[in-house]
Amino acid sequence: MSTHEAAPEAPEAPGAETPVRFDTKIAVLLREDLETWQRLNVTAFLVSGLGSQFPEVIGEPYEDADAVGYLPMFRQPVLVFEGTKETLTAAHARVLSRALPRALFTSDLFTTGNDRDNRAAVRAVATADLDLVGLAVYGPKNAVDKVLKGARMHP
Repeated sequence: MSTHEAAPEAPEAPGAETPVRFDTKIAVLLREDLETWQRLNVTAFLVSGLGSQFPEVIGEPYEDADAVGYLPMFRQPVLVFEGTKETLTAAHARVLSRALPRALFTSDLFTTGNDRDNRAAVRAVATADLDLVGLAVYGPKNAVDKVLKGARMHP
């Protein structure tokens, strides 16, 4: 299995006893000084790109008992962490050195209102000078864990 192949799917039967284990991890690291609305907004933006680049992270569509359909979602949990500005900067350096798939959110993006301006705001700042407030990473569990060293689970 390659580092980005899907792990086996969960059994269909409700209450199945075999837990599903994934060989990959989706994680978001947020700067600890963000307001609640910012944490939610940053998390939503950061994970939005993963499904388009890595379709294996998306499960099957949902349907309720009345046959009303719903969009598919991630097939595995998204773990959310927090840390200091320094923790985020170190994680960013580690994710770049490991060449793992990542998304970033900078403080400048709180002042823009559309995708074009968001990309321009990031493009205007050198990598070392980015004021990071959030980072998403996807990859093999052990590699993602190493990137997140020093971060703690979000409360």
